[in-house]
This record gives sequence, C-alpha cells and structure tokens, in this order.
Amino acid sequence: MSDFHFAVDRPFAKKHNELLRDTRRLQFSAYIFALILLAIGGGLAWYLRGGGMQWIVLGLFIILAIIFAVIGSVVPKKVGDPQRLYDTYPLAPAVVADVNPRDVVLLALVNTTVDPQEPPRWALCARTCSGIGLHERRTGEKVPAVAVSGSRKLGELSHWDQVTPMPIAWATQDPDIVHEARHAIPHEQWRILEKNIRKVSDVQATAHSLLPLSSGPKN
Repeated sequence: MSDFHFAVDRPFAKKHNELLRDTRRLQFSAYIFALILLAIGGGLAWYLRGGGMQWIVLGLFIILAIIFAVIGSVVPKKVGDPQRLYDTYPLAPAVVADVNPRDVVLLALVNTTVDPQEPPRWALCARTCSGIGLHERRTGEKVPAVAVSGSRKLGELSHWDQVTPMPIAWATQDPDIVHEARHAIPHEQWRILEKNIRKVSDVQATAHSLLPLSSGPKN
C-alpha cells in the first residue's frame, strides 16, 4: 500500500501515463496478432482444402488466435485503474539522469523486497520516458514517482526482478501535489540516488534495467 495518496486526474493520466499507454499498445498488438493468425489459418486451410488436414490447421490457428485475444482483454485488467496503481505502490525518488532530443531517462531508487515488513534491498531502476509532465527536462531534476513492481524469479520470490518508476506528474496537473510527494520522500533516499546518478548506463545494461546496490538509505 502506498504511503502517499492523492486524487488522480483520470483523463490526464489516460493521456500522459506512459505505463498505461504501453498497456494499450500491448492490447492492440495482441488483437492485431490474433487477426493475423486467423487470416493465416484461413489461408492455409483454403490451400489444404479437400483433406482432413485443413481442419486441423484451421483449428490450431483459431486456438492460437483465441489465446492472443484473451491476452489482449486480460492485460488492461491486470494493470488496473490509474487511481488504484498510485494507491497501491510505494513512493520512490527518481531523477532525470539523461536527456535526449526526444526523451529522457529516469533513474529511481527502489526497494525490491516483496514483504514490506522485511529488511529492504535497495536497487536502481531506469525507464526511458517521452514526457515528464510538470518537470523540467534537465539532468538532476527530481521526479517523485511510485515504484511499480513486476515479475519475480522462480528461485527468489522474496524480491522483485522488475520495477519501473511511474512519475506522480503523469497523473496530475497540480504542482502542489508533486511538491508534496517530493517532500514526502526521505532526504536520505534522494541523497543516495543523486550519489549514484552516473550509474544510469550500468542500470540500462542489465536485463531488466534493475541494478542492486550494496548499501542503501539508513532510514
């Protein structure tokens, strides 16, 4: 459960939240691939017409198309409503670590421990963003976010293997909310993050843009 709550501007978040945008793209791709599978299956069935093999091939491609259609319908439900996302995940400090002509790279300090009652294991994670809302596109800009956790390794279920920062500014146009979120994050966490800002390339070189730290904040 998040330790910072605010009213999400849903229309604004739907337009500017890039995590939600990625989800819609994945959903669209799944539906398109399902249609392509149906077209290929139909074409092969027509080519093989006159034999029993055509029905086996057609049935196989229909099953595959249904699987991708189900994926397309389940993914948005799995991600959930933007208000629920921001209410669920914990605050995390993020900074602009690199500025490119069309995007910026955010570097965040996150706790990868699944159980909040267990000692934290700190790591750096990175995400490339095309927009950061109210924030300036300059290196070192502080961008309060929530740390959205993803998958876990089978051999290490007590720690997240994927975490991505989701800026507060993707869900509100109110600078006061962003200001409150920035000050709600402990100073020590900001200090550790800024100390490691030059490691952004090392973070991006990892499999899931997640680099464990040998030491983290004391509080």
